[in-house]
Amino acid sequence: MEAIISIVGFLGAGKTTLLKHIVKHYTNKNWKPCVVLNDYENAYMDAQQFTTQIELNSIKALTGSCICCSGIEELRNIVNRIPEREDGITLIEANGTSDACALMEFLGVGLKKYFLPPIQISVVDVNNWQKRGIHNVLEANQIQVSSLIVLMHISKASKNRQSRVIESIKKINPYAKITTLDNFDTILLTTLTPSKNKFEKLEHKSAHWSSCSVDLPILPNLECINAICLKLPKSILRVKGCTKIAKQSTYTYFERTPDGKVLIRAFNGKPITGPKLLTIGNGSQHNILEEAIQWSLNQPNTI
Repeated sequence: MEAIISIVGFLGAGKTTLLKHIVKHYTNKNWKPCVVLNDYENAYMDAQQFTTQIELNSIKALTGSCICCSGIEELRNIVNRIPEREDGITLIEANGTSDACALMEFLGVGLKKYFLPPIQISVVDVNNWQKRGIHNVLEANQIQVSSLIVLMHISKASKNRQSRVIESIKKINPYAKITTLDNFDTILLTTLTPSKNKFEKLEHKSAHWSSCSVDLPILPNLECINAICLKLPKSILRVKGCTKIAKQSTYTYFERTPDGKVLIRAFNGKPITGPKLLTIGNGSQHNILEEAIQWSLNQPNTI
């Protein structure tokens, strides 16, 4: 039978990093991972980043739908179309605002018999855990029914901070195993069982956030990326994009994490939907994104 593992966690916590780690491990062991990626806008952009690890037909992108409610039927259909196989494992990365409890409640219904009951892994950013203000309830919801919790960005946190975060997690979910990426043992995934922890239902509209995407032009230099991320309001908690920098033949991917850090790296291939700027959170509106792009192009250090 095939294991199904959903990976949840707040925006920017490190879900994709963990997913790549798991995929690399299983492909090295000649397993056949199938990856389903969900995001508000253009999940294909993230999906392309896995094409160096697994074949394109083993990567499914689910864009726009909330997989913990309106998109659950589409998610089930995607999973049920995965053929029965030996050494298979299905990995689902939910978007960063998913109602993780509702996802587990609905996902286990209507799957084909060769799938095991779904297991959930939560990713926790130790530095920002429960520092989300009004979004603390959503972040706590995302660990309530997880069988395993992976602590990320731990090297930047003091030992005291690490201890306090672990203590806080155990109060919410005393049954979950807790580990770090460095100590993560992927073999354990096949031995995990569904969580028995009781959970408090989330007011579901808390998991529905505004999102937006606009086309990006070729940018004159990397400073334009930093300028765009600086100009966009802090109420937008997730920023990512992919475009070309002038005189470069390859594409560049970038993201702004909820704590404001801007990360830039090479993009694998050419984005299927073209160069895009994508945002999630209050203020995700076309005019605001367009204004940020134009503002970046007019700055002295970007001309």
